[in-house]
Amino acid sequence: MAGAPAQIPTSFGHELRACLRCRLVKTYDQFRESGCENCPFFKMEEDHELVVDCTTPNFNGIISVMDPTRSWAARWLRIGRFVPGVYTLAVSEALPEDMQTICENQRVPYNPPKR
Repeated sequence: MAGAPAQIPTSFGHELRACLRCRLVKTYDQFRESGCENCPFFKMEEDHELVVDCTTPNFNGIISVMDPTRSWAARWLRIGRFVPGVYTLAVSEALPEDMQTICENQRVPYNPPKR
């Protein structure tokens, strides 16, 4: 999946959100405008309510990854196949079941957060 980089957050305030599947971090407006570069099948840019369903403002830590295929940290975080961008280290919420079904139908892995 690694390709063109994801949008970099334009601010680092309370409007930051992380994708619940891939943990990409962007602002709410960026998810609303262009969706998630790693999870285009969620189509967040078409249905703005999906931004709230598929992302969370509750996450821990941030890491910037410029070359996911060569980064040991990206491999350790299991984001080595995602696009370059800003990611969170962990999210505490699970993806809603209907979104998990979309992942299954698209044959893309989803690893729920550890409790």
